[in-house]
Amino acid sequence: MFEQINRHRSLSTKVMTSSRIIRLLLVGMILASFVGVGSFHAQSPFASNGRPSARAKTRSGEARNAAKPTIVLVHGAFADATSWQHVIPILERDGYNVIAVQTALASLAGDVETTRRVIDAQTGPVVVVGHSYGGAVITGAAAENANVKALVYIAAFAPEPGEVITAFGEKYPVPLDHALKPDTAGFVYIDRAQFHDVFAKDVPAMEASVMAATQKPIKGSAFGESVPQAAWKTIPSWYIVAQEDQALNPNLERFFAKRIGAKTTEIKSSHVPFISHPAEVARLIEQAARAAEK
Repeated sequence: MFEQINRHRSLSTKVMTSSRIIRLLLVGMILASFVGVGSFHAQSPFASNGRPSARAKTRSGEARNAAKPTIVLVHGAFADATSWQHVIPILERDGYNVIAVQTALASLAGDVETTRRVIDAQTGPVVVVGHSYGGAVITGAAAENANVKALVYIAAFAPEPGEVITAFGEKYPVPLDHALKPDTAGFVYIDRAQFHDVFAKDVPAMEASVMAATQKPIKGSAFGESVPQAAWKTIPSWYIVAQEDQALNPNLERFFAKRIGAKTTEIKSSHVPFISHPAEVARLIEQAARAAEK
């Protein structure tokens, strides 16, 4: 009898052990199925509805940005890098990486070197944009740089090698000439009472007042400097002529544009079209950038 009981217990134990094994196997299979689904969702660029996942969209956006040139913006005299604040959001919205150089305006040579460092730090193709005095800066800074695929001059100087910035000042006078005030250190400001009329007449009065109050002076001697090389001689160029410019004569702008062989656009604006007409300026910059992508 005890022998039968022992056999029964042994048999029951085996059955229970088998049942546990079966249950464990079933649990393992269920867990494996969940893990498999999770892995699919984690690895696949598509969600269950067949649409790209957020991660895939991010990768796609990064790839598009990587394929576009970097836009380097260089401000002119009496301003700083924040003067590009109306153009930068448009360019970034359209997928471009943008960096605005902050130059010291203490010397042309120093500003060229600062800008060259920023350009050299970029990877891939670059489009360099200069406004006013910034045009002379990019002319020197972008020279002999294989990554710079296009130059954009906005109401800007575009000098020949060895040509001082003010070389044509007497031939092409402007009202700004009579509104400049030097300080005791030789830095030059625009008379605040005349700032709106001679520099930013088509900018709202309140914004122009802030621009006048925050203007960044330039060392007067910088206008007597030159660059040893001119990037526009080897790099395709675009030019915006500001038709109502009171700070740089529009006819001098046309002269520069023709001399450098630039694709030229004219905008009915003051000296700062990138502030008063940011969409039009951004459109031209992007035109140059698209040409650089080819």
